This record gives sequence, structure tokens and C-alpha cells, in this order.
Amino acid sequence: MSGSLVVVGTGPGKAELMTPATLAALAGATDLVGYGPYLDRIPATRPDQRRHASDNRVELERARHALSLAAAGREVVVVSGGDPGVFAMAAAVFEAVETGDPGWRALDIRVEPGVTAMLAAAAEVGAPLGGDFCALSLSDNLKAWTTIERRLWAAAEADFVIALYNPASKARPHQLAQAFELLRRIKAGGTPVLFVRAAGTAEAKVIMTTLAAADAAQATCAPW
Repeated sequence: MSGSLVVVGTGPGKAELMTPATLAALAGATDLVGYGPYLDRIPATRPDQRRHASDNRVELERARHALSLAAAGREVVVVSGGDPGVFAMAAAVFEAVETGDPGWRALDIRVEPGVTAMLAAAAEVGAPLGGDFCALSLSDNLKAWTTIERRLWAAAEADFVIALYNPASKARPHQLAQAFELLRRIKAGGTPVLFVRAAGTAEAKVIMTTLAAADAAQATCAPW
């Protein structure tokens, strides 16, 4: 197969935080595949470049479409936000390879690392991730809420700094509050809690509070 597929992340939002390797991959692509708002961050690079936008909750279908384009000889870039390997499209691409057309295994596939949201959020406030930490997604789209609770409990008992991804959405407005309730059973009320919005952009906003006072409503809800 003559095509290729590169999975990239646009970083947390500011153009300066998109890596040179990602910019080079985007410039060389015949096709860009991704969630619509992420594709909108990318300026046009060549007149023959095609864009294939889709909804946020169709990761596996998007990955299969990208692989089919690459198998047809296209130079494809799959676009994620942040780092493509952290709660993003790289995992979906390799899942699709494992379960899809055996010919996809012969494709030239690579992943370019990027700046993920927790790194940008940490940089807004200092160095909260300077020691041991973990990252957990509160989305139960791909795993049970009981699994999330078990992992959150274990991380809290081990005294990790915890970066929470996908804290709330219109479809999941209650889960961050449940997470705080669980954490209050283990952690001291004075444990710092940081809400960071639009990290790594000129619109960045930080709310500093404590676990006892943290209000889940302060997290901005995504539409999915």
C-alpha cells in the first residue's frame, strides 16, 4: 500500500504549542480527518487538501475512514486535540487496525506527540505535576462508572496528584460532583483543587479552591 497515516495533536489551542513535526505532517497531507472543531484550528495549507469532519463520538468510525483513505494511496493526517495518545485518536486508530482489514497492518502509520491538556493546565499554575501524578477520564462512554470510581479511589489512597479529563458534559452533568464526593471520603478538605479553562490560550482562566469548597458546576460542560 502506497498511502500513509499520521496521527497528530493540535495542542491545547494556542498555535505556538503545535509542534513543528505536527505542522510538517499537516502541510504534507492530502487528507485531514478529525472532529470538526479541531479541524477548524488548522489553517489551509494546500488547495488540493481534503477535509473530512465528523462528530466527536464516532472515534472508531473516523479511524476506519482514515485507514481506508490511506489504503487507497492518500497521505492522511488524523487530527486530535492535545496529545493524540492521551484520551484521543491514536488509540482508536490502532484499535481499528487490530480489528479491521488485515491489509491496514502494512500501512505506514506513525504518531506525533503533542502537548496534552494537563500539561498546559499545570503550566498555568506552576508545577503541580512535578512529582507523582495520574490522569483519569470521568467519561463512562468506553468503561463503566464503577471502574472509574475504583481507579479514582485507588489514586486518592495512593496520594497521587490527579488530573481529571472529561470532567463533565451535557450528557454527564453529575459525574464530577460524584467524583468530589468520593474524594472527600479519602482526602483532606484542604486539598487544593484547580479548575483550568482554555489552558494554553489567551483566554485561560484558573479557579483555585479546596476539595471541601469545590463546586462541580464550575467545570465547563462540553456538548457531548
